[in-house]
Amino acid sequence: MFQDAPPPPPTQLSEVVVTAARLPPAEAEAAFSVIRLGREDLDRSQRLDEALQEIPAVSLFRRTTSLAANPTTQGISLRAIAPSGAGRTLVLLDGVPINDPFGGWVIWSQASPESLEGLDVLRGAGSGPYGAGALTGTIALRERDGGAMLNASAAERGGARVAGSGTARIGAFALTASGLYETSDGYVPVRGAAAGAADTPLDLDSRSAALRADAPLNTPLGDANLSLRAATWEEDRGSGLAGARANASGHSLSATAARAPTDGGYGWRLQAWRIESDLANSSAAVAADRATTTPANDQFRTPATGWGLNAALRRRAADVMGGRLEWELGADARFNEGQTNERFRYMAGAFTRGRAAGGETNVAGGYVDGSWSAGPWLVAGGARYDHWQNTGGFRYETDLASGAATLDEADPDRSGEVVSARLAARRSIGDGYAVRAAAYSGFRPATLNELHRPFRVGNDLTEANAALEPERLKGVEAGLAFDRGAVRWGATVFWNAIDDAIVNVTIGEGPATFPRAGFVPAGGVLRQRQNAGTIEAVGVEVDGAVEAGDRLTLRAAASWTDADIDGGSGAPQLTGL
Repeated sequence: MFQDAPPPPPTQLSEVVVTAARLPPAEAEAAFSVIRLGREDLDRSQRLDEALQEIPAVSLFRRTTSLAANPTTQGISLRAIAPSGAGRTLVLLDGVPINDPFGGWVIWSQASPESLEGLDVLRGAGSGPYGAGALTGTIALRERDGGAMLNASAAERGGARVAGSGTARIGAFALTASGLYETSDGYVPVRGAAAGAADTPLDLDSRSAALRADAPLNTPLGDANLSLRAATWEEDRGSGLAGARANASGHSLSATAARAPTDGGYGWRLQAWRIESDLANSSAAVAADRATTTPANDQFRTPATGWGLNAALRRRAADVMGGRLEWELGADARFNEGQTNERFRYMAGAFTRGRAAGGETNVAGGYVDGSWSAGPWLVAGGARYDHWQNTGGFRYETDLASGAATLDEADPDRSGEVVSARLAARRSIGDGYAVRAAAYSGFRPATLNELHRPFRVGNDLTEANAALEPERLKGVEAGLAFDRGAVRWGATVFWNAIDDAIVNVTIGEGPATFPRAGFVPAGGVLRQRQNAGTIEAVGVEVDGAVEAGDRLTLRAAASWTDADIDGGSGAPQLTGL
């Protein structure tokens, strides 16, 4: 069941069983707002995003789950702070980001619940070891290390699903494989008298597979584990209108070497990863009587590549100022490149314009993080420095009939630095009660999609903006927790503020012709992604559980968030929303 994560116990030496190469959760995490889902929690859901929705603090961009949601709407945020398609939460699988390198959304079929041992949800900006992208929090997934599981089911509307995971051990080596296949004829989202011939089902065909090899590794720094992992995924789905479909695919490779720290000794992790993704996404405009559709946009290819490196050194030491000290030094770098290729401006039965737009982004940083515990006290904190760059931005549009360029622009390279930090304290006050408080900051660079790709919905056009700055969050929170075995509950109050929030700002109304954007018809508006003011949110989170027997646990959870936008002088029309 999900619960506030307790401080991890000291690492003890035991019989060697090779598992995935990873560092254990840092002792510092217990001072922050961490919710943990275990194997039994994941077993109740067929999709990972559905399992996460059991936590009230989790917000998907659309209420529809990944069974029916377009890939570009599968972004995730925490604490209901301005969820968007790009997402404001970093999602990691054993340390490797699985957010899309072009758009920031998450293709949830990459990781089925059957393939996971559990996950941690860290609410609040993830400075320290997490860094870029962990604006409203971090979701850390842990892949299974052993055992076997197979689930098969059938449902109405042609639904069928098979998913499983298993581990084979050969001497000192282990091989873990997982797979998923799901299909559904889907449902028609518009029903009753309002539906027309143009309304079609949200059909789905999804598949994924992963293979991980684990082996012991002897190094000059001590015995460690080595993990090599390869994964692939693809999903094809209808969008609810004739002529509108989406196909998302990708594959990833990662290599990780890690050694868990022992009391008085060092632990470390070295990791490299690469992810390649693609997206085809066509949209259509529907007639007023919903009898027919007209093609609106054909985003036929969106190749993107992300790759990165990270390293960490951790040590635990006893008898430091009368307590136990754990510290970690680390560095990481992430690089993304990609472009959208699409056809648009449908006239006289054919698309008349073509567009290619994209660029590169990268961010690299270093951090120090640590904790000290003595008696009832746990104090944790950390700081990091990051350097970000946006380079090679371009946008090229052509007349499809003649091949002549109608727009040929190069965006200037941009860069900057971000310093972020976190500090927290937790104290046990007896009888199962503990209090804690935390302050933190974090940031999220704009995605390639936000920087370079415009889009149209009906008569409304939203322009990209290559001059976007990273979003920055600062926040404070306080909590009270109770844990007496069979009865557990916790409550947290928080205040968060996102500065330079990336939002869509109206900059013109049709009918009119605008530079770069072109013609906007009557009734339409022109918007642009901008860093506009501040999003401020206050909220309360409460959760609890009672074990009423060996097989019965009663649980309840709730959250309330009140968020407001101050558009400032740049977008006063957003103030108060």
